[in-house]
Amino acid sequence: MKKIGFLSFGHWAPSAQSRTESAADALLQSIDLAIEAERLGMDGAYFRVHHFAQQLASPFSLLAAVGAKTRKIEIGTAVIDMRYENPHYMAEDAGAADLISGGRLQLGISRGSPEQVIDGWRYFGYRPIEGEDDAGMGRRHAEEFLELLRGKGFAQPNPRPMFTNPPGLLRLEPYSKGLRDRIWWGSASNATAEWAAKLGMNMQTSTLKFDETGESLHIQQAAQIRAFRAAWKEAGHTRTPRVSVSRSVFALIDDRDRAYFGRGGQEDDKIGFLDENTRAIFGRSYAAEPDILVEQLRNDEAIAEADTLLLTIPNQLGVAYNAHVMEAILTTVAPALGWH
Repeated sequence: MKKIGFLSFGHWAPSAQSRTESAADALLQSIDLAIEAERLGMDGAYFRVHHFAQQLASPFSLLAAVGAKTRKIEIGTAVIDMRYENPHYMAEDAGAADLISGGRLQLGISRGSPEQVIDGWRYFGYRPIEGEDDAGMGRRHAEEFLELLRGKGFAQPNPRPMFTNPPGLLRLEPYSKGLRDRIWWGSASNATAEWAAKLGMNMQTSTLKFDETGESLHIQQAAQIRAFRAAWKEAGHTRTPRVSVSRSVFALIDDRDRAYFGRGGQEDDKIGFLDENTRAIFGRSYAAEPDILVEQLRNDEAIAEADTLLLTIPNQLGVAYNAHVMEAILTTVAPALGWH
């Protein structure tokens, strides 16, 4: 069995070609899509966070709203860029969203990727400390966030408080027990996968990875997942970690599917550069008739290694069509692969 969720980047554009023309559309349709996904039997509703872009940006109000409108589906991010985050405020927001959802939050965080503006985190008031780059700052924010989620008191109470305090040092509230075990790190390299394992985070790997061996993306990711699990075991954690892989997958079962995704051209991985020094590999899309799709996905080694598959969706095509995309995978592909 494999958990299957959707991943939405929450794009919007004021265009006749888009069914998501505004920020309000993106947010409200995200809630509706999570409701539809739960109805269909999907396991997770995940959202990407980008700043300075016409995409979803502030996740916790959306996660809380989705949590209030659904009952069973996992609710998460993939990912939140920790270079932009205040760990203390984030711990409060995450605790509140998790409590509203009844403990269903699966929070993916990361150092982030190139954004729409240069060093956008500067506008949020953050700077790397001496000897640190922005990636290191993101990891430092993540470690602070993880420590706060333990719920240990650290703040000296006021001797004359407005309200009575419990004894001892105070922690941030609201505190949600168990959330610390449901934090994931979005890893683009083997080294950060191993770092995440040592800290006891679950792992997310997407359709992009640093090209470390020149092999196909799925082969590199499968090795990355194995390295993560080996580091987890070496660290001595007692629980079983989770690993998700993101993919663009479309079953071509009607004329709409063929018009949108049946033209080919994305059957191979692509190589690009995230900056002047970082060579990356970008994963292929899968779009085919269900029987062909089953055989293609059967050969994806990273999907086979992971316990969770996140399907990236074209959210600007609307809630109804994306529900159709998810249902097609659940009914024509997942059973043949023993996923669901």
